[in-house]
Parts: sequence; structure tokens; C-alpha cells
Amino acid sequence: MKTSLLAIAALGVLAQPVLAQTDLPSDAELRQAALEWFEPIPDAPQAPPGNVLSPERVDLGAMLFFDPRMSLSGLFSCQSCHNVGIGGVDGLQTSIGHGWQQGPRNSPTMLNAIFNIAQFWDGRAPDLAEQAKGPVQAGVEMNNTPENLIGTLNSMPGYVDAFKAAFPDEATPVSFDNFATAIESFEATLITPNSDLDRFLKGDDAAMTDLEKRGLAAFMDTGCTACHSGVNVGGQDYYPFGVVERPGGSVLPEGDRGRFTVTKTADDDYVFRAAPLRNVALTAPYFHSGAVWDLAEAVSIMSSSQLGTELAEAQVDEIVAFLGTLTGEQPQVVHPILPVRSTDTPRPQPMMP
Repeated sequence: MKTSLLAIAALGVLAQPVLAQTDLPSDAELRQAALEWFEPIPDAPQAPPGNVLSPERVDLGAMLFFDPRMSLSGLFSCQSCHNVGIGGVDGLQTSIGHGWQQGPRNSPTMLNAIFNIAQFWDGRAPDLAEQAKGPVQAGVEMNNTPENLIGTLNSMPGYVDAFKAAFPDEATPVSFDNFATAIESFEATLITPNSDLDRFLKGDDAAMTDLEKRGLAAFMDTGCTACHSGVNVGGQDYYPFGVVERPGGSVLPEGDRGRFTVTKTADDDYVFRAAPLRNVALTAPYFHSGAVWDLAEAVSIMSSSQLGTELAEAQVDEIVAFLGTLTGEQPQVVHPILPVRSTDTPRPQPMMP
């Protein structure tokens, strides 16, 4: 059973009334309670089930991740929507793809995505490899086909050699499945360990300020951990957006029914995967709609819509301060030198008719 800090420091229950400032338990008590909800990000990447993180496979995945020639137009790469230099997102309300079309949802971060229960806001991809296949074929994103993609890869000797090195035991190393598997290997390395929260969980009392610690206590005792816990502080299950009260249409567009489009189950109407909160201070705008740019506003919306409470301004500030401790060491990625096209490489296709 999860320990409530109410029993430790007589914290105010957010139902009524709300305390203006959260009382602070001892570091040992706070850490003990936090370890029941969270765990640090591992210091080293871990291989996804059925995959390996060999240098050859990771390097190939990096090339594919950064190569815009994987799109039909030659303009869009995985990096376009999941920029590893700005928190693994594109910083747009919703992403722009083929034909300058605006996608329906905000681009989720790819950093630490390996720790999510599934990929995409509706969880339609069970793992990173399956996720990698989606945008390539989506007309609103990269608008390519597996056949054209494989033709592009086979036309460049540098890619043919890289696939052979990454998949040495396969008769046909260049395949759509191996394309996705290589990207999964690279993305599995995009983790952000050693955040202030992680260091606090490991025993460093000085890793967090008193304000951040009060925010951690408030985050747990107000019920945020019901959806946002585990190594990724979220991303582990699905919940209705608006458990208590649905937010306005600008935050929750009526046309997006969430996981219902995957399961066709009435109970999944307007249900979404809980957003992982690692590096959340870097990944505005927020929610699947990308409608909210301010983290404090996002916290207030979640409190009223998901918990049915109204946070005092001081507690919003505390929780926002705590969320800042979830920013970890960002991956240092050197942009790979990509294979040179040949005379057989398909030419980029115009995006507009």
C-alpha cells in the first residue's frame, strides 16, 4: 500500500480546504514515500525485448532517425517531430508534415519513451519499433510506403553495408521490420538519467530545494501519482481526460476520441495514455491537443479536471517546482554522416500537386 504523507506531516487534503503551502516532512520520510511511487531512470540504456543495442544497430538507427530521405518528399525525418535538442519534441501545438499539413495531435517526447507501456497518445503501437513504422506511412506525416523506403535504402551502398553490419545473421538485412528495429535500438538510448529527483531518490538530500520537496509532497498527496508514477512518472496506463470534469473544447477537441479509435470500446471514449512527465519543463505545449503552453496552467487544469480540486497558487508553484526536478541529463547525440545517394536513389517527390 502506498504511504500517504498525510500520516507523516498532516498535509492538507486538497478536497476542501486547500493549504496555501505544503508542510515539509523530513527528507527520510519524504524519500520513503516517494520510493513507493517513483524509481530512478537507469544510468545506462536497456535493450528492448527481442532487440539488442549493438553499436552497429544503434548507429544505423541514428542514421535512419535523422535522415529526411525516409520521407517521400525528402524533407521530414523522425528528428523533425522529435528533436533531441529540445526535449524530444518539435515545440509546436501539433506537428507539421507532408504538404504542410497540420497533424491532429501534439508530438510526444521520444526521450525515455522506452519506459512507456505503449507508444502514441492512444497506445496504438505496443513498442518503439511498431511506432517507427507509423509516421513513415502516414499521409499527414512522411507519406512514404514501405516499398519506396526499401528501394531508397537499397539504392545507397552505405545503407546496404550498415544493415548487413547491424543484422549480420539475416539473409535479407534491408527490410521494413529491420528499419523499425534499428530505430528502436537508437531511441532506446535516448534516456535522461540523473535528474534532481533521481539523485534525491538515491539518497542525496541536497539534490532538491525545500520548495521542490514541498512540491513532491503535494504531488503525492493531492493524488497526481494516481496517473503519474513509475520510472517515467506516467506513460504506464490509460485514463479519461476529465475524470471529474472534462476541460473546455480548446483543451479537449471534440473530434479526438482517444483510445476509442483503437479499441472501439465505449469505455475508452476520450481515454488517453497518461503523459510521461520526465523533462516536462522542456516539452511545452502540453496535452494531446497542445493547447496549453504554461506548465502552471497545465497543473491547474489537471487538478480540476482529473482530481476535482482547486489548487492554491502556492501549491501550483510548489508542484511546478517539483516538475522541474524531472529534467535529467540530456542525451548528447552527434548528428550522423548519412550515406550518399546514388543514381538509382528515388528522387524526392513534390509535396504539392
